[in-house]
Amino acid sequence: MKTMLVTGAGRGIGASIAQIGARESWAVVVNYRSSKEKAKALVAEIEAGGGKAIAVQADVSQETDVVRMFEEIDGAFGPVTAVINNAAIDHGASVADSEIADLERVLATNLIGTWLCAREAVRRMSTARGGKGGVIVNISSLSAKTGGLPTDVMYAASKGAVDTFTLGLAKEVGKEGIRVVAVRPGITRTEIFETYEGGIERVEEMARQNTAIGRIAEPEEIAELAVWLASEKASYVTAALYDITAGR
Repeated sequence: MKTMLVTGAGRGIGASIAQIGARESWAVVVNYRSSKEKAKALVAEIEAGGGKAIAVQADVSQETDVVRMFEEIDGAFGPVTAVINNAAIDHGASVADSEIADLERVLATNLIGTWLCAREAVRRMSTARGGKGGVIVNISSLSAKTGGLPTDVMYAASKGAVDTFTLGLAKEVGKEGIRVVAVRPGITRTEIFETYEGGIERVEEMARQNTAIGRIAEPEEIAELAVWLASEKASYVTAALYDITAGR
């Protein structure tokens, strides 16, 4: 059985990855921190379509939660074969108007959460540790390259670290049967933008002005790339950062 863990899968890009993964015959683990009802509804939708899925609550910024989550997956489906590190948060304030606790909170989820899930995955996937190999796909952001929006610097910095982590880990575990890649979406219709001044309408206008296609991305457009990278069709792809930004 091929098993895919998607963190932060209760909504947005994560939910789309889970849906598409299930259609591609993955047994899907829908991780959520607080979106319990959405996660359960997604599992029910996947099962209604003939797929296999479970929902597992865990805050990826907490080591004990991550360890417990992987142990639950081991019991339900066996060791994971793909981990999609999608869970992320933003603070949405300028550096001058932020506190150290804000930065710590963003890094705890976006960087440490990614690191913890990758660590547990490697412990199970590595052929040097008795595993059968696997794939880790980190959902980064174009902001890692651009610095993000004026109130997006913490988020951008955390994703820049994710990019570096992706490249380094790929080289560390490549000969142990594990591929590690990152997807860097541009402007995408997700709930994270609802906290921004002007909301999603402002972001849609930015996409019209600043992309070659002239529109915002839908979550499933990002998800299709992530699921492809997790598949055997991408078997020679590792240590790569994939921009999916409509030319922004």
